[in-house]
Amino acid sequence: MKSVIAFVGSARKQGVTYRATRQFLDDLESFGDVRSELVFLSEYDIGLCRGCKACFIQGEEFCPLHDDRDLLIEKMARSDGVVLASPVYSFQVSAHLKAFLDRLGFAFHRPRFHGKAYTSIAVEGLYGGRGVVKYLDFVGGALGFNVVKGSRIVCRKNPDTAHQPMLARELQQMEAALARQSRRFHEQLMSPPFPEPTTFQLFAFRMARTSIELQLADDRPDHAYYRERGWFESDYYYPTKLGLLKRAAGAAFDRMAARSSRATEHP
Repeated sequence: MKSVIAFVGSARKQGVTYRATRQFLDDLESFGDVRSELVFLSEYDIGLCRGCKACFIQGEEFCPLHDDRDLLIEKMARSDGVVLASPVYSFQVSAHLKAFLDRLGFAFHRPRFHGKAYTSIAVEGLYGGRGVVKYLDFVGGALGFNVVKGSRIVCRKNPDTAHQPMLARELQQMEAALARQSRRFHEQLMSPPFPEPTTFQLFAFRMARTSIELQLADDRPDHAYYRERGWFESDYYYPTKLGLLKRAAGAAFDRMAARSSRATEHP
């Protein structure tokens, strides 16, 4: 059995974001080899990042906020797949989800979710859903996940009622989109967890690791994290076979990062 956890950024227990996420998980479970958990972020204590940079300079364990951040991270670490779902508020993710992502800032420096599947759901009432999906999918890649492109769900206001139910056409579109997304996500769950990196992924890794090695002191958390995992010597975050072209590209990226680091140190 594969385990999938979905984090919902809406505080509305019967809203469209919950409904879409619940359908996505139900579609996944219908394959028979997936169990799921749905988490409302509004039910957890997630303090707002203070920008003190303690997690970057000393380590995430030195964060002055003692709340449910680590509990939620542990849920992600124990799962084979992760879903982030949010309504579009002020053209971005909800405050609940953004607060959680801000508290994961250190994990963008020290990615840790390699081998796990990931996708996103954005529910749009007026505008901005495409941008939110693009943002959330980028977030997933930066954290190390294997990203399955997210879905934008449209729910316009029905002028014939005082509430905001989904129109029949919108409901059909949502169900079809989530069914397709759940199939793609299930395929990723069942695929080899460590695929060959794309050229962009290789570029991002080589630039990050070379910059960290040359610019940061040995006792800085980022440097220690990369050193302990052998990333200063590896081809990528995890063992992978690179073809000749990508091996050459990786070496070129290392040289590019080294030149950039020296230029930064000696402007």
